[in-house]
Amino acid sequence: MNEYWAHPSAIVDEGASIGEGTKVWHFSHISTKASIGSSCSLGQNVYVAPNVEIGNGVKIQNNVSVYEGVVLEDYVFCGPSMVFTNVRTPRSAFPRNTSEDYRATIVKYGASIGANATVVCGTTIGEWALVAAGAVVNRDVPPYAMVAGVPARQIGWVCQCGITLAFRNQRATCPECGRKYEVIEETVRIAKEV
Repeated sequence: MNEYWAHPSAIVDEGASIGEGTKVWHFSHISTKASIGSSCSLGQNVYVAPNVEIGNGVKIQNNVSVYEGVVLEDYVFCGPSMVFTNVRTPRSAFPRNTSEDYRATIVKYGASIGANATVVCGTTIGEWALVAAGAVVNRDVPPYAMVAGVPARQIGWVCQCGITLAFRNQRATCPECGRKYEVIEETVRIAKEV
């Protein structure tokens, strides 16, 4: 049985797919052909366009528009008023508003995007990455990377739990949860037990 909850002011178009336990709050609009997983939370005034794919356990805070071409994998966090774009060169006089015009944006498993950040289309944000509030992401973000600024630049690495990692000799242990990490060829991953 597919049971989700939507506030009476929310609009859920026929043909939208919403998973069990998902909550859609005030004044949100879920378009036809949008696919939203289970146990998600979509805050007030969230727009989900047609053909958007949203995984399980995703949290989208207030005032976020998720446009066609965006894929949010499981457990992604989108902070309040963050922005996705889907056309690189928008022009009113030369409309680019078909699926072929959109550039894909993928936010991988467990990644977090801070309040008022902007994600320019055609980018991939890696697993467990953290985009700081107000950052403008205009290039791919590696897994576990922490980025900030305009344009966004990498300023460190983060644990799955969100705590900053301090590497020494290519290894780090999270001071909060104890997960161990290693750097292999400039990529962070969970350390293999020896």
